[in-house]
Amino acid sequence: MVTSNANNPRQQDGGSWTAFLVMAFAVLGLIGAFSVFAAQIPFQRALARSAALDQALAVAGEPDGAAKLEALRLALGDSADHVIGKPGHIAETVADERARMLTAFGRESADIGVRLRVVIAVFTAACAVFGVMVMSIVRRAR
Repeated sequence: MVTSNANNPRQQDGGSWTAFLVMAFAVLGLIGAFSVFAAQIPFQRALARSAALDQALAVAGEPDGAAKLEALRLALGDSADHVIGKPGHIAETVADERARMLTAFGRESADIGVRLRVVIAVFTAACAVFGVMVMSIVRRAR
């Protein structure tokens, strides 16, 4: 006698559990995708700051250079205090600030990299444990 699985609820639950498990790994994939964007933030900030430093260097020699430098204060961020109103040649000041800024963003990038690796590792382990738990429930149900 052949029995049909259509009326057996335990046999029908396999697809639901599989879909649930797939979604657990989809969450892991989304975390990985978001981390790709987060990893770029220090690099993008360093590029923007470097462009602002280039602008500061370009406008410093103009007749109204001090006013133009003040207009760049927002774009320069914390570099403004290191560049605007400092004694000495502007090219040397900007070069020193560029080195300081790149070092700071490098440290920030390394910090974000470590944090992202930890988050991805934790969520990968959680998804794996979750997958094992789901599969053990499915096996017991059969």
